[in-house]
Amino acid sequence: MAKGGLHMTSAPNKLPDAVEAELQRRHKAAATTVAGLLVASVLLAIVAYLSKPYLTQQNNPSLDIALRITILIFGLGSVALRRTRFSTLRLQDIGGLAGASGLLRTLEKTTLQVALLGAAIALMGFVSTLVTGNDFYTYGATLVAVAVLLYCYPTRSSWRKALQQFAPYGASTEPGQAS
Repeated sequence: MAKGGLHMTSAPNKLPDAVEAELQRRHKAAATTVAGLLVASVLLAIVAYLSKPYLTQQNNPSLDIALRITILIFGLGSVALRRTRFSTLRLQDIGGLAGASGLLRTLEKTTLQVALLGAAIALMGFVSTLVTGNDFYTYGATLVAVAVLLYCYPTRSSWRKALQQFAPYGASTEPGQAS
């Protein structure tokens, strides 16, 4: 085949420079936020451990059941949210309509939403520990939160594959917007 034409002449899987720059920027922001929330969740567990001598035990069975159900719903809801938002047909539609920029925005927003659900789980456990004096709430909630945060942690290679599969290469920004 002759060089030039509509196809890129460098590497077959290389993204255009503008798309690659946006990929790196959005991925770094999402990964940094998820990592920060992961550290914050673990720090809440450490604070609960250190504050154990200062808390008084108060039994609250209704809070116990409510918290367990809420953590279960938030944990399973975060998996369902991510799977729904990253479904193949949805990503194809977003890539076709909004291009690479819209697809990257969707990947970033969904990752951050799932990460915030994970952080909310850890925070609910910590608040329950402060209310009841039972540090198990923070430990259990942090365990679930860490699982959710690790589940949603973005990998640049998966985002790159999604761009290559679902976004047209020429569309680095939304229609009508400049780079």
